[in-house]
Amino acid sequence: MALVRYNPWHEMSSLQRQLNRLFDDALTTDSWGEEGNLSKIPAAELSQTEQDLHLKLEVPGMEAKDLDIQVMADRVSISGERKSETKSETDGTTRSEFRYGKFSRVIPLPVKINNTKVTAEYKDGILNLTLPKVEEEKNKVVKIHLPETNA
Repeated sequence: MALVRYNPWHEMSSLQRQLNRLFDDALTTDSWGEEGNLSKIPAAELSQTEQDLHLKLEVPGMEAKDLDIQVMADRVSISGERKSETKSETDGTTRSEFRYGKFSRVIPLPVKINNTKVTAEYKDGILNLTLPKVEEEKNKVVKIHLPETNA
C-alpha cells in the first residue's frame, strides 16, 4: 500500500470546477426549460412622493392588450403572455435567446393607495403606474400636544 500525502487544495480545486460546471449549465440558455427562465419576471422600480407611488415595470415586446394589471389597496399584480413569433427557414437554422410564455408578478406596496384613481401609461416597453396614496397615508405625521400640568 502506497502512502499518499493529503493536499486540501486539491479538494478545493475540485469543488471549484464542479461549481463552475454547475453555473455554466444553469446560465446557458440551451439548458433553460419552460420553468427555468429568469427573464420572465418583469423588472420593477418603485418610487414614492408625498402624494403618490410611482411604479415602473419593464415589459418589452408586448402589446398593452396582452397585459393584465390588477391594483389592490396594498399590492399590484401584473401578468401577461409574451407570444412567440413563428418563423420558418428552409435553408438554415434560427437560434433565439428571446423568452416567450406566461409571466406573473405581485408587488407589495409600502403604503395604502386609492386604487380607484390609478393612472397608467405604456410606452416603449415601459409600463408606468401612478398610484395615489389614500388621505390617511398622506397625513401620517401627527403632532401630539400634551396638556400642561401645574405642579
